[in-house]
Amino acid sequence: MKLRFGYVSNALALHEASPARTMTFSTWSKLSEEERSEKLHTITETNLKSTLRALHYNIAHEIDLYRMSSSIVPLATHPEAKWDYITPFRDMFEEIGELVQKHRLRVSFHPNQFTLFTSPKQHVTDNAIGDLHYHVAMLEAMGLDSRSIVNIHIGGAYGDKEETLKRFYENFDSIPSHLRSHVTLENDDKTYNAKETLEACEQTGVPFIFDYHHHLANPGDGLPERFFERVHETWKPKGLLPKYHLSSPKSASAYRSHADYVDSEFAIPFIDMLKEYGEDADIMIEAKKKDLAALQLVDDLSAIRGVKRLSGGSVLWK
Repeated sequence: MKLRFGYVSNALALHEASPARTMTFSTWSKLSEEERSEKLHTITETNLKSTLRALHYNIAHEIDLYRMSSSIVPLATHPEAKWDYITPFRDMFEEIGELVQKHRLRVSFHPNQFTLFTSPKQHVTDNAIGDLHYHVAMLEAMGLDSRSIVNIHIGGAYGDKEETLKRFYENFDSIPSHLRSHVTLENDDKTYNAKETLEACEQTGVPFIFDYHHHLANPGDGLPERFFERVHETWKPKGLLPKYHLSSPKSASAYRSHADYVDSEFAIPFIDMLKEYGEDADIMIEAKKKDLAALQLVDDLSAIRGVKRLSGGSVLWK
């Protein structure tokens, strides 16, 4: 079983390479029109350059999975500060897309927790659609199709999970098809467990990203029968391997928080579950030390008898 590992956003091994520099609306509102434009353009250009640096770093280190920062463009969706963030940087977006396609990288976005479709308030749903539009607009500017995903959670329960799920399906149906084609759903660590999220994916026809750490924090009644087979089925329309999230708890008292690195002893039971199903998989490492954590885990797993390291970011599991 081949496992590929990736990381989130910021390549810490690189100097001053954050792709998530930003500016608050409060700061923006105090500037003149000329200053606003200059500041927005400068920050966005810096973030895109950092994204390119991370991609080149990933290519050099044979890391095929990468989650791009959702903060590349400051104030992109703020109702009072919206601006054309595509046209001035079209060449840079295209350069990113060309790298991704040439080296067959698997890239994605993961908007914040406010991008949800369970709220009874219409403006929350409208804002969520606006946020999806922002992410998909960048992917389209890169020339990337719906195999590059935008992953979200279902959202809150609002005191009645059954009724809220009904509202989720209604709100989800309002997403324009070209945006919805990029969407995946992930189980969370407090509300919607793996079984509930998988069922939502099967009903909406979108792929499911199983987060192992979230599952242990919020197991519900456990995993249903044929779980990994069903997960795999949700990805088949895209022609992609299933994608999973993996992190370690920071501590017993802060179990839901992510540790700096991924403890291989914590990871092995999950990998054994994947091995029992027998399919290759892609695993996004969600650890505070980002690329360093992903590479360290590959090192740690490669030291296990019978495990073969295939590249900088992948192993062949025993």
